Amino acid sequence: MVGWLKPNLAKMKGVKHYKRDGTEHKGGTHKMPNGHLHSNKSHTKTSVRLFHFKDLSKKAKLKA
Repeated sequence: MVGWLKPNLAKMKGVKHYKRDGTEHKGGTHKMPNGHLHSNKSHTKTSVRLFHFKDLSKKAKLKA
């Protein structure tokens, strides 16, 4: 792993991720080539995009 990436990973540890509707995701994740984070350890037909709390809609924030 590139040394300059390690501090960024440490900073993100423990940050919660949510589905678009505000449901918290607690399982595995993977990063897509475009930089988006998706559910599941590798991409499958059930993978969905994940978001940080600040990026959710008002309705989704209320659910979260």
